[in-house]
Amino acid sequence: MIDLYTWDTPNGRKVHIALEELELQYTVHRVNLGSGEQHSPGYLEINPNNKIPAIVDLDGPSGRSAPVFESGAILLYLAEKTGRLIPVDPIRRSQAIQWLMFQMAGIGPMLGQLFHFRFVAPEHIPYAVDRFTTEVERLLGVMERRLDRLSFLAAEYSIADIACYPWIKAHDRLGLDIGPNVQGWLAAIGDRPAVQRGMALLTE
Repeated sequence: MIDLYTWDTPNGRKVHIALEELELQYTVHRVNLGSGEQHSPGYLEINPNNKIPAIVDLDGPSGRSAPVFESGAILLYLAEKTGRLIPVDPIRRSQAIQWLMFQMAGIGPMLGQLFHFRFVAPEHIPYAVDRFTTEVERLLGVMERRLDRLSFLAAEYSIADIACYPWIKAHDRLGLDIGPNVQGWLAAIGDRPAVQRGMALLTE
């Protein structure tokens, strides 16, 4: 059994999707970001960075309880735990991890900053909006070129695709144009029942 600490955000949805794809049993613990529950002393023992998501694998290595924080690290942990959603071939495995890092270092932070400066910042700062829009468009172009010859980022469906999907899914809200290859990739992933269940978790 896995305890899942999460909220309805792209980073949370990544782990929701992985748990559904892997058919792992889990218990949901809502961490309400709006009311500051992520700063509670009890939660900080699980995630010292006071962010979501985090998990505690009650059936961890050698039967020990294993807390894991950072969404990319959680995806990698779950893939290694089950031997699924990550290629066996060393080169393909490396590619999956590279594209996972691409999301963690680029897609997530840049889209997050763009969202902040478009919708949350108390004043409109054109330079910030233009800067992050340009960088997000560049990253989308990287994905578009990658998916020109592959169905998925690491050739086979993997944690790399799961990491990127909830962020790229929000492109329309941000008014971003995406190319046909990324559009097809979004559609193929969005048709997966496990993805639909993971995206729907907590949406009520």
